[in-house]
Amino acid sequence: MGFAVMSLTDAAAGRVRSIVENAGNDAKGIRLSIKKGGCAGMEYAVDLVTDPNAKDDLVEHEGAKVWVAPEAVLYLLGTQMDFEVTALRSGFTFKNPNQTSACGCGESVELKPADLAALAAQGNPVVRPN
Repeated sequence: MGFAVMSLTDAAAGRVRSIVENAGNDAKGIRLSIKKGGCAGMEYAVDLVTDPNAKDDLVEHEGAKVWVAPEAVLYLLGTQMDFEVTALRSGFTFKNPNQTSACGCGESVELKPADLAALAAQGNPVVRPN
């Protein structure tokens, strides 16, 4: 039995499909990871995927494919990825229940690993697909 590490909104799926279509024939989707950086300590990193890593978790929605790096899974459990366009910027946004704070500029976040016991108590099976 598997589970989805995170979810994508229709807008995020549309943007991922657009990125893949504009990137050329080798593009398969995007990869989401977490890296150290910024004033809050961590940043979301989005990269183009041409050769998927077998160790990554795959999240699919409306034809869009997002691979999640194994080291990011505990920080992204329950996250909803969206794509937003405002008067000043456009980009992916993340509604992450594991986020404890963010910097003032919105570029970096502080994340804690997901509480697996709490997820299990809520009836969310935490089973990793092989």
